[in-house]
Amino acid sequence: MFLKNRNNGDMVDVSDISDLTNLFHQRVSGRYQAGEELQDPEEFNKADLVFLSGEELPRCWLDPEYRTHK
Repeated sequence: MFLKNRNNGDMVDVSDISDLTNLFHQRVSGRYQAGEELQDPEEFNKADLVFLSGEELPRCWLDPEYRTHK
């Protein structure tokens, strides 16, 4: 799944969607999509990622206490 790093605007290909949707995982593995060569995998904080449209990730993917916070 392609997302965008909110800090630099670069596109990130997240390799494991289950890590992204698991609310107890704060980091995901992915690769920057830059140039023609495949980039090395890196760890990204989920809080630093947004959808390509700029929309935030769903709270239920980020916060284990999402049901109690308003």
